Amino acid sequence: MNAVRRNVAAPFMNTKPISFGVNWARKSALWPMTFGLACCAIEMIATGAGRFDIDRFGAGVFRPSPRQSDLIIIAGTVTLKMGPVVRRVYEQMPEPKWAIAMGACASTGGPFDSYSTMQGVDRCIPVDVYIPGCPPRPEALLYGLMRLQDIIMREAPSAYIFESDGSVHRQQSLDDNPEAEPVNESAAPALL
Repeated sequence: MNAVRRNVAAPFMNTKPISFGVNWARKSALWPMTFGLACCAIEMIATGAGRFDIDRFGAGVFRPSPRQSDLIIIAGTVTLKMGPVVRRVYEQMPEPKWAIAMGACASTGGPFDSYSTMQGVDRCIPVDVYIPGCPPRPEALLYGLMRLQDIIMREAPSAYIFESDGSVHRQQSLDDNPEAEPVNESAAPALL
């Protein structure tokens, strides 16, 4: 079955019109899962309100379950005790999935350099976009969402190829290189 996916479906999915259509659909219908842990969650909630209207970007349907979402927004301070929970929730999300670290605490631990605070959520899950600020304004979250949409448009639709052992190998196609290349999840993601 994997041979059929690689040899038949992947070349078809990576043609330019199909790739554009699939990526456009993915970026225009992001379903974020809220993971508000501290004061950044209030700014994330405000982004969904009428003044900022995150629905313009197709991301207004905040899902309560990780199995219904493809984007997790970590908003707030992650403690070491909460790290395994964040990882478990991230692993329950279906592929393709993306992560945004919202705020200084989620990105770097913020001002809390203590024994109980995780110094960045990227120590337990791969993060695609970091949003700086303490707390960042709703406009910053919208800007981070637009940068994530740019990342999604550069991905190859056949990037999520399942191996026989159940693992997933993400691949990304850049504009100057039409061939798909593997993405190292520990590589530096997009910075704002």
